[in-house]
Amino acid sequence: MSSRVARAATRVALQAHGLGDMTDAVVQVVGELAACAYRFTPDDDAYLSLRFRDGALRVILYDGHPRHSHPRVVAACDARRRAALRVLGCVVRACEGEWGFGEAREPGGGTRMWAVVPWRGARGYLGVG
Repeated sequence: MSSRVARAATRVALQAHGLGDMTDAVVQVVGELAACAYRFTPDDDAYLSLRFRDGALRVILYDGHPRHSHPRVVAACDARRRAALRVLGCVVRACEGEWGFGEAREPGGGTRMWAVVPWRGARGYLGVG
């Protein structure tokens, strides 16, 4: 999955489910998560999930970058990932949402990055709300 494919699929999914007014914010979020995943993962496999519930869209992206075992390496890697997700943080804050990352709990490991984008906040990001 490329960042372009992830953004295009997100646009289609949002339109198909009547959430087109969230498109600008959510496509930006997906693009930032995908770009970060490709910066950190050792291969080109990533998994993207979109789920709308309770007035907010949860975006989850899993990449293959394993968590490190040494505490200083973990801290340095997390700082690099946080810096790479700076724009994501700005978008999510503008939408009054939240985001984070950590170890994937699924078999195969890797890193799980996520963002919660409230519908009202995404509409405000667009300038509609």
